[in-house]
Amino acid sequence: MTEHAVVISGAGPTGLTLAGELALAGIDVAIVERRPDQALFGTRAGGLSARTLEVFDQRGIVDRFLAAGQIAQVTGFAVTRLDISDIPTRHNYGLALRQKHIERILAGWVGELSVPIYRGRDVTSFAEDGAGVTVELSDGTSLRARYLVGCDGGRSLIRKAAGIAFDGWDATSGNILAEVEMAEEPSLGVHRTALGIYAFGREEYEIRDGKVIFASEGPIGVMVPDKNPGATAEPTLDDLKQALIAAFGTDYGIHGLKWISRFTDMSRQAAAYRKGRIFLAGDAAHVHSPVGGQGLNTGVQDAVNLGWKLARVLKGQSPDALLDTYHAERHPVGARVLRTTMAQVALQRADDRTEALRDIMMELLGMDEPRKRIAAEMSGLAIHYDLGQGHPLLGRRMPDLDLTSSDGPTRVFTLLHNARPVLLVLDGSGSFDITPWSDDIMLVHARYDGLWELPALGPVSAPSAVLIRPDGYVAWVGDGTKDGLEDAMNTWFGPPG
Repeated sequence: MTEHAVVISGAGPTGLTLAGELALAGIDVAIVERRPDQALFGTRAGGLSARTLEVFDQRGIVDRFLAAGQIAQVTGFAVTRLDISDIPTRHNYGLALRQKHIERILAGWVGELSVPIYRGRDVTSFAEDGAGVTVELSDGTSLRARYLVGCDGGRSLIRKAAGIAFDGWDATSGNILAEVEMAEEPSLGVHRTALGIYAFGREEYEIRDGKVIFASEGPIGVMVPDKNPGATAEPTLDDLKQALIAAFGTDYGIHGLKWISRFTDMSRQAAAYRKGRIFLAGDAAHVHSPVGGQGLNTGVQDAVNLGWKLARVLKGQSPDALLDTYHAERHPVGARVLRTTMAQVALQRADDRTEALRDIMMELLGMDEPRKRIAAEMSGLAIHYDLGQGHPLLGRRMPDLDLTSSDGPTRVFTLLHNARPVLLVLDGSGSFDITPWSDDIMLVHARYDGLWELPALGPVSAPSAVLIRPDGYVAWVGDGTKDGLEDAMNTWFGPPG
C-alpha cells in the first residue's frame, strides 16, 4: 500500500490546482485519474475569469495561460456582455482558452512539482478511520492518505460514498453539443430562435475587435436545444438532425459525427464540503448550467482556498478547526453561483415575457453601477469571506499593488508565489515584531503611494498594514495600531512555533 498525505480523485482543473497548491507547501500529494493521459475530448469550459487569472498570477504561472489564450472582454450575464476594462485589477479582462489547454498547462505545472498521477485508474471505494483514509483503486491496488479530496465531477463517487447530500433543482432545459461534418456550412455564430438558442462554430478561432472569427475549414461544433432535458440516454445524430430541421428547415447534411454530449441547467450543491477526512471541490461540490462561465473558475478557487489550509494542518502548524473554514467560506460562494446561474438561464428563455425582462436587464446593466457590481461578481473579483466587521479589505482579495521595498520594486502577487502568508507593513513603522512567527509569516516593509480601490466598492482608505493569507485574501487590516494582529495570526496560522 502506497502512502501519501493527500489523495485527490480527479485530474481536472480543480484537482490539478489543488495538487499544485499542496506541492508548493511541501505536502506529499497524489492524484488518481481515470484517463490514461491528459487528453480531453468534447467541449468543456472555454476560458478563465479575471480572479482565476489573478490566482495563477499569485503563483507565478499566469503567463503560461496568457501565452496560450486570447485576452478579451468575455465576462457576461446571460446574453449581456460586460466590459470590465475599468475594474481595478491587473487582469481587467477574461481569457478565451479551451479547457483542454487549461488542463495541459496545469498538468505541466504539477509535473514540475513532481506530483505523481495514477492514470488509467478510478477510485472504487474508500474507508475512513481515526488516522486516515484507505483508498481502493480499480486496478486492485490501494493508497493510504491522511485526507481524500473528491474533485471527480458532478457524478462524484467520493461524494456519494461519503453519504453527502446533493440537493438542488432538477433540469428544466438543456442542450446537445456535438462536432460533425456538414455538407452545407451554416452561418457560424449564435442564433436566437423561437425554439431556443442554436450555435455553430469551429475548434480554431480568433477574437478580433471583440468578435469571434472562426477558422474557414474543419469540423463544425453544433449546439442545439434538447427537447428531452431529463433524458439519461446519450443523444444521437438523428436528435441533432431533427433539432436543426425544426429551426432552419435543413440539417445542413450533417454526417461524420466526432463526438456528442448534452448538458442541462440542473443545479445542485453538496450539503457539506467536508465530512471528517473527506473533502469535495469543483463539480463534485456544485453543478449548474455553464451559462456565465463560472464552473471551472469556481472550482479552481475552491482548490486555492482548501490547499493552504490542508497543508498547515498536515504540518501541525494549525489546528484541525482551520479545515472547517473551507466549507464556511466556499459553500456560500457556491450557493451564490447557483443562484446567478439559474437567473441567467431564466433570461435565455424564448418567449415574449422573458424578452421584455431581458430588455430591462440589458438597460440596467448598461448603467455603470449595476454593470460594475454584476461584472465584479461574474469575474470572481467581488468574493468576500465573512471575517467580521472592519476595513472593507477584510475578507476580500488583496489588490496586486506595485510596491517599493528596501530590495527595490515588487508586486503583491510576487510576494505570494511561494504560497506563504505575508504581513505587509505600509506606514514605515518598524514596530511590527512577529519574531515568534518569523519562520512562517513573511514580514515585508514597503511603500505604496497610489489609490486604494476595490472592484464594485470603489476607493477605500489606505491601511497601515495588511495580513495576507496564502490564497491572497486579507485576514487582518491595520489602522495605525497592531490591535487584533496577534489574534488573527493565531486564528489563521496557528500559535507560534
